[in-house]
Amino acid sequence: MRRKFHEWVSVQAAKNPGKIVLIAILIFNVVFFLVSAVIISRLSLSGTEQMGFLEAAFCTVTMILDAGCIQFVVSDIGQSGVAVVVVCLLIILIGMVSFTGAVIGYITNYISNFIESSNAGSRKLHISDHTVILNWNTRGSEIVNDLLYCRTPQKVVVLAGRKNDIEKEIEERLSDTIARENKALKERVSGLPLWKRLKALRKEKLHRNVTVIVREGDVFSTKQLHDISLERALSVIILGSDVNQSFCKYETQERLATNEHGNSQTVKTLMQVADITSASSSYDNQKIIVEITDNWTLELVNKIIACKQVQGKCNIIPVKVNQILGQILSQFSLMPELNFVYKEMFSNKGAAFFTEPFPPREGQDFVREYLKEHKHAIPLTYMMSGGQPYHYFSADSEKNVHMESVIPQSDYKVALNRDYWIENKNVVILGHNSNCREIMQGFQAFRGEWNYRDGKDEILRIIVVDEQKNLEKMNYYKDYPFVVDTVAASIYEWEDKICPRIEKFVSSHQEDTSILILSDDTALNEDLDANALANLVHVQDLINRKKKENPSFDVNSIDVIVEIIDPKHHDIVNSYSINNVVISNRYISKMITQIGEKEALFDFYTDILTYDEEDSDKYESKEVYTKKVSRFFDRLPEECTAGELIRAVYDASVDESLPPEKLNPTVVLGYVKPDGEMILFDGDQYATKVHLEEKDKIIVFSNH
Repeated sequence: MRRKFHEWVSVQAAKNPGKIVLIAILIFNVVFFLVSAVIISRLSLSGTEQMGFLEAAFCTVTMILDAGCIQFVVSDIGQSGVAVVVVCLLIILIGMVSFTGAVIGYITNYISNFIESSNAGSRKLHISDHTVILNWNTRGSEIVNDLLYCRTPQKVVVLAGRKNDIEKEIEERLSDTIARENKALKERVSGLPLWKRLKALRKEKLHRNVTVIVREGDVFSTKQLHDISLERALSVIILGSDVNQSFCKYETQERLATNEHGNSQTVKTLMQVADITSASSSYDNQKIIVEITDNWTLELVNKIIACKQVQGKCNIIPVKVNQILGQILSQFSLMPELNFVYKEMFSNKGAAFFTEPFPPREGQDFVREYLKEHKHAIPLTYMMSGGQPYHYFSADSEKNVHMESVIPQSDYKVALNRDYWIENKNVVILGHNSNCREIMQGFQAFRGEWNYRDGKDEILRIIVVDEQKNLEKMNYYKDYPFVVDTVAASIYEWEDKICPRIEKFVSSHQEDTSILILSDDTALNEDLDANALANLVHVQDLINRKKKENPSFDVNSIDVIVEIIDPKHHDIVNSYSINNVVISNRYISKMITQIGEKEALFDFYTDILTYDEEDSDKYESKEVYTKKVSRFFDRLPEECTAGELIRAVYDASVDESLPPEKLNPTVVLGYVKPDGEMILFDGDQYATKVHLEEKDKIIVFSNH
């Protein structure tokens, strides 16, 4: 018996020493109180001869808690014996140490451990309807930041390493966004009367509606995933790892080489997550969004989907990051104004894309029928997603999608250029990133859609300026016939090699030229965007020199698109009067945020970012285009409302009297001014006046 007791004490002391200490404190104090009560009741002091055991126990406790209560036992200390006083004082001193001190110390230590364990993330988190982010990279803070624009409070739980760094990054990002947006709001309403200004500030002021909890831990631990209530999350986002988090260039190259072959960490994380979310005890319709950067990982993810995905329970969505970034950067190089459009449409701020399940109407034109009864949202297209039909819209809120209205009668008409064909494109690419092949594939798809149909001449010409080793890695872009030249030069050879070649390329073509400056996303943290910023300085200097040499030179004939990785460099780039700043990670983050809310948007985004293949005999996908007003219309439209323009353009584009090859259903989303001002049609379309000028560009959603 004694041996078993010693074993139990030994085991408990090893597993839970605090429990043993607490039991020891309680036992000692109980024994001490009993012994003290017996001693006091046996002292038979003057006035306490009849004091019973329970009353003596009460007096013992009161003396320990308050030494002044000794008068209940010794009414006159001067007449009491020394032994009595010593006994009482010993009881007080021992009791203060063993009871008051020990218990308070234990409780204080327990509270400290509770706070420490909570900070460390070792306690279970009871939460539901939240967004979970597993792992962390440069896109993580952008995902959290975009949730600020949601109209309802949001809860986010992050499970990754570097807890303090992540918390600091998120805090800086959210604080900067709130301060910048509210400052812009104050400037925008500064000219309004006081009561209207206060009303606008109260209604539109951006507040911190996102609660973020960062847990430092292991994403492969089933316990830790359960501890963050993964089974009750609305969406789970699995981020890939950044190679630029390395401490030296050799480690960076090693990580880069590993990631090019596949990301086993992503696969392992998804396996853990899918096992939990596919269980019957998990929430229904959870969305698992997985970042994919290579084909090996994509293949395994698709196998996991086939094995573990449960319809209506665990919905896994693989997002091919490199492909999307390549498509976006190539589209921005061809139509720089799309940067303004996507920046707003891919976010929860202002006009955005929305989707709703609708039953298909057999034999009816969805867009035309919708426009007859709605004027607060723009119908775009109809698609199948997950076996269910969906309609897609452009609007500033989901409420406006369902708002029916009386449409004013109008006979407003426009004349479209039936022979419209997109103008030739000239692009200069400076530098490189890990998405170069995907960028080229985006250009190739565009060329396939617009170049070979009707036997048109070459529509796209590109020159690439990069370091020798990077050009060799891409085989000097020989696989892409539209790359007419490559220039092997470093950032330090601008004046000797790069500048003369760009000037020659710009001068030899009448059409506008875009200069795409890429940022190396594999550089170390301290070197991020360094070469891109240096190239920007050189390009801006080149444009200024050409303007100085020739005052009639149109600076708008050269569009500069700058890709940056770190959002903190945004203001630096803007200080050089460059409007087309592409924070590449931000677009992926915005898309992931919206997909987390509406899964069906994923298929829509995939469609609008993908041009038709070269061998396709018809236009299958729809895209967003910016087209010159002077070329898109047969004659300049008269002043009208946005509602009239939308309906007139659509009716003209689907004129049934035209042959099928001339039909191109076109929906107008807005327009862009030459100075970069963008107007997207949202709200009441008939309250927005439109006066298009020759140099404006119209934003349309169409087949081609």
